Amino acid sequence: MCIQFVRLCRQIGLFERALVAIDGSKFKAVNNRDKNFTPRKLEARKQQLETSVERYLAELDRADRDPQLVPEQRAEHLKEKIAKVRAQMKVLDAIDEQLAASPDEQISLTDPDARSMATSGRGTGIVGYNVQASVDATNHLIVAHEVTNVGHDRTQLASMAQKTQEAIGSASLTVLADRGYYKGPELLKCEDAGIKTIVLKPLTSNSKADGLFDKRDFVYDAGSDSYRCPAGERAIWLFSTVEDGMTLHKYWSSACPKCSMRGDCTTSTYRRIGRWDREEVFDRVQQRLDHPPAAGRIRRQTVEHTFGTLKAWMGATHFLMKTLPRVRTEMSLHVLAYNLKRVMQMMGVRPLIQAIRAC
Repeated sequence: MCIQFVRLCRQIGLFERALVAIDGSKFKAVNNRDKNFTPRKLEARKQQLETSVERYLAELDRADRDPQLVPEQRAEHLKEKIAKVRAQMKVLDAIDEQLAASPDEQISLTDPDARSMATSGRGTGIVGYNVQASVDATNHLIVAHEVTNVGHDRTQLASMAQKTQEAIGSASLTVLADRGYYKGPELLKCEDAGIKTIVLKPLTSNSKADGLFDKRDFVYDAGSDSYRCPAGERAIWLFSTVEDGMTLHKYWSSACPKCSMRGDCTTSTYRRIGRWDREEVFDRVQQRLDHPPAAGRIRRQTVEHTFGTLKAWMGATHFLMKTLPRVRTEMSLHVLAYNLKRVMQMMGVRPLIQAIRAC
């Protein structure tokens, strides 16, 4: 039903601009944080229980030395607590075995498909799902969506862009996305599908953070397949390697050890520069990003407002269903309701009903 309504919106001409913003947001699952375990959380919980047992045993030792220090009723209560804690330790040992067999070393007891995910606040997170949405920049309609239990967006760009392209039915599509989607193979898949991407580049240069030259200070010359460094020397290709499925070429200059600017460039003897064999994809993305300087603002106004509206409607608990298939169905109903209300505001109820009947 959700897909059919998006097709109706396409037929009545609501997706003519073919410009969308893609983003992901974390939605809470029906699973308390205390019911989600990772190896780190499990170890911390075990340590907490062991500390409690040591404290209870120390108090019982005092009772043995001098019964007047600890009332008999309190001693019996301590013994019950120790028994309960040891029973909890057995449960945690069983969970530890399940974690070892889990592919991502994570277990949720209430909703087995929910996962612990980091959120935008520093040191914060929720147990839930990562909802991906592609939102039309003109009418703010949700063109495509997906619910995943992967806590990051790095591998979602190409699949979401292709779903959007199919839903809009346009050969030309421009996609806006934030830094979380910047991944070479994903950008390449979009280009191969004829989809233009405008994605912010992550600020991950350790050299720049340390006050050294970063890669942007080195100019690549395609003719000689080399880089010109800030000192005017030429860094040539020396070898290639494969990292994370990407072929990377490595360049450096033999002049590095005696260079007067080496202290501003690297802390090592040589400054090595890596270049993806499809680096031109990054260059084209950067060129598109430089032309419309308002791309970031358009993306935020388009998709973040949509997520805020959905979460306000869903309330503090967000999802009410459990397991990924049911949660996806629930999300589809929310998206359908959102799109219906948007179109009713734009063209009115009666014209919408007429359009539905005509199709």
